[in-house]
Amino acid sequence: MAFPSTFHLPHMMATIRSQSVAPYLFVLPALVLFAVFSIYPFFLLTATSLLNWDGIYPKNPFESFQTFSQAFVGLANYVQVFRSDSVFWTSFAQAGYITVLALTFQNALALLLAMAVNRRLAGGGVYRTLFFLPPILSEIVVGLIWFWIYDGNFGIFNEVLTRLGLGAWTRPWLADPKTALTAVAIIHLWKGFGWGFVMFLAGLQTIPDELYEAARVDGANAWRRFRHITLPLLAPVGVVVSILTILGTMQIFALIIATTGGGPGYHTEVPITRIFQSMLGSSRFGYACAQGIVFGLILLFFSLAQMRFQRRPT
Repeated sequence: MAFPSTFHLPHMMATIRSQSVAPYLFVLPALVLFAVFSIYPFFLLTATSLLNWDGIYPKNPFESFQTFSQAFVGLANYVQVFRSDSVFWTSFAQAGYITVLALTFQNALALLLAMAVNRRLAGGGVYRTLFFLPPILSEIVVGLIWFWIYDGNFGIFNEVLTRLGLGAWTRPWLADPKTALTAVAIIHLWKGFGWGFVMFLAGLQTIPDELYEAARVDGANAWRRFRHITLPLLAPVGVVVSILTILGTMQIFALIIATTGGGPGYHTEVPITRIFQSMLGSSRFGYACAQGIVFGLILLFFSLAQMRFQRRPT
């Protein structure tokens, strides 16, 4: 069989080669940015976690082998994290407490509000704006406002309790070790429910109305429709919301700094504030990096475990 006169093998091979390379050229800028701002910093973070370095002296330990060898301590920082830093693990428990509240009350509120707005209420757009407003506000600003609300002497919250005849309940909510953590958790729940609200609302709008109409015709009440239609079809969205809730709540930082600073004592300390104090408060950069890596691995474990649990056959 004779090939057409216009057929040129080298030209065809060059075309195939250019077509196979072109996709990588489009991806290359993103890969470069990812390498510069993610992979390289992670490499430095991991290397620094093996050092006893205060960030100042000796000079940057990566500049010469001598200073690196002087600061190198191997896995000693990790051993100390697991063996002797009880405050770090206490901060994990306290962040876990806030996370449990967020996974239950915050996400439940977000789902209920999303279902209410999804019913084509009059002024639904206004409600969507109001519910999504708290998450886009600055955490520092929100923290300062709630700090004034919780103030033990002039706070609005104590004033309301007094006017309701509950003056015995008034207290400095953010300065009392018994209430400080819960008070901070309430602020976080108020500020964070809007993200779940938007995602749940988007998921609800993808469920065909025909399914609910057919269920009504078959005599299914509201609870059965919610249980057998809404929950199964909204489960993938729920997994995403839960994972983002865990990651976001466990990394709470600015809100703590604006309200309690981790106090009173260590009663509102969370992992990020503990790492922050290790780095800048104690000038232990290597140890803070080790804490950060342990913290990141634990978050990764919980995220993967939750995804695996959700994928189990029912």
